[in-house]
Amino acid sequence: MRITDVESFEELASRSQNFPVVVFKHSTTCPISAAAYDEMSRFDGEVALVDVQRARSLSKEIELRTGVAHESPQVLVLWKDKVVWDASHWRVKADAVQEAVKNADGSS
Repeated sequence: MRITDVESFEELASRSQNFPVVVFKHSTTCPISAAAYDEMSRFDGEVALVDVQRARSLSKEIELRTGVAHESPQVLVLWKDKVVWDASHWRVKADAVQEAVKNADGSS
């Protein structure tokens, strides 16, 4: 699912109170981001996609709110409205994201 505004991110942050939420910040002009996009297509779960060219203000707001410096590509896993895992560039791997989601609540 694409998110394009702060209100959508607020909704995701709220949803993260109940289950982990994955946010993928993607640049349509970056070859590394293209590889990360392919990698994230293998992720078995819902991903909130932020197109950083089209939603610059949202990308900046996510950085301000989470305290995680903006990079693209970048994946953030939110749990209880906090970033519990993040990766960028070549570290964006579907298996690692899956593991982070599985372990997000600390019960696994």
